[in-house]
Amino acid sequence: IQPRETGHEYDVEHHGGRLFILTNSGGAEDFRIVETALESPGLEHWRDIEPHKPGRLILDITSFAGHLVRLEREEGLPRIVIRRLADGEEHAIAFKEDAYSLGLEPGYEFDTTTLRFSYSSMTTPTQVYDYDMERRERTLRKTQEVPSGHDPEDYVTRRIMAPAHDGETVPVTLLYHAQTQLDGSAPVLLYGYGAYGISIPASFSTNCLSLVDRGFVYAIAHVRGGKEKGYRWYREGKLGKKMNTFKDFICAAEHLIAQGITSRGAIIAHGGSAGGMLVGAVANMAPELFRGIIAEVPFVDVLNTMLDDTLPLTPPEWREWGNPIESKEQYEWIAAYSPYDNVSAQDYPNILALAGLTDPRVTYWEPAKWVARLRARRTDSNLTLLKTNMEAGHGGASGRFDRLKEVALSYAFALKISGRMDSA
Repeated sequence: IQPRETGHEYDVEHHGGRLFILTNSGGAEDFRIVETALESPGLEHWRDIEPHKPGRLILDITSFAGHLVRLEREEGLPRIVIRRLADGEEHAIAFKEDAYSLGLEPGYEFDTTTLRFSYSSMTTPTQVYDYDMERRERTLRKTQEVPSGHDPEDYVTRRIMAPAHDGETVPVTLLYHAQTQLDGSAPVLLYGYGAYGISIPASFSTNCLSLVDRGFVYAIAHVRGGKEKGYRWYREGKLGKKMNTFKDFICAAEHLIAQGITSRGAIIAHGGSAGGMLVGAVANMAPELFRGIIAEVPFVDVLNTMLDDTLPLTPPEWREWGNPIESKEQYEWIAAYSPYDNVSAQDYPNILALAGLTDPRVTYWEPAKWVARLRARRTDSNLTLLKTNMEAGHGGASGRFDRLKEVALSYAFALKISGRMDSA
């Protein structure tokens, strides 16, 4: 179709004598949709049928005989948009909940008006629907079974926008039990990641319900470094702008307090890998906001790791964090936030760090060094715990039940430091 070119991504859908192409060419970092004749597929013949719109990231397209379907995300929410090819009329499938996750399911029929898609939210288990694109009617085909039982009406999903330090707004997804009082007394588990352009979906998970059933509010801060608000959201959370990720998370916590959902010192920050770096950084920057920190395989010794080019995964990571070997400026970027390097003599929240002995991405000595320095420098008597799984790598324990035991450990820590062990 088009010769390889660094930075150019495109995906092709065949439609009779033409091609529909999803592409980021021409500066369309959030992608646009073009069409071209089958016999002249080169870029010089591409014609926009859905132009680039900054902040609206087109994730996927699929074509049918009479329709073109796209999955996109804007302002942190996914959307399925259907275009009738005969006249260009478009409509989006509507959903009632504040926040949710969507997926297009692969089909085997081209000449059909039926689209299959999946839907879930923090309260609703995964559901598979068939949708008639002409009648605009949906039919539920399957709902994920929860063996222990689950009633979505017992829970509430919300999406709020937290004001950031620079005028941006940070999407925050909330899940809580319908009987939980939002009067400032509820503890919050605030999860974040914010790296590599990975977006965290507002999808269903039985794990977090065990905390929510015990009076917690479960929250996801969709901070910069992901692509929840388009590729710009990623660019503004990497390299020299990495500090935005941490400030966004702090602003999300402060907004939860300002809204009366929780109170200062009642939030437990949770993150793993690059999300472990996030919670390690905010522990240094705003320790007073948090009751605890749960850092799973945390990338906390960022500066030393990026300075060691003998580690096989270091050179590929320079594109995300910077190369402190060749650039003084990039050294200073990393040194300003690297959690291990910024541990100081101050009070810290309770901390649980989890490591894997055979982890090839975040070596086991990173959380070990971090915990040792925290124990040596912190000025309070809060918990500083380290558990190293001697048989695990970056993904934690293998096997469904062993992994659930690790989740249970993290949640038991959250319950203990929140004074909620009686509800366990």
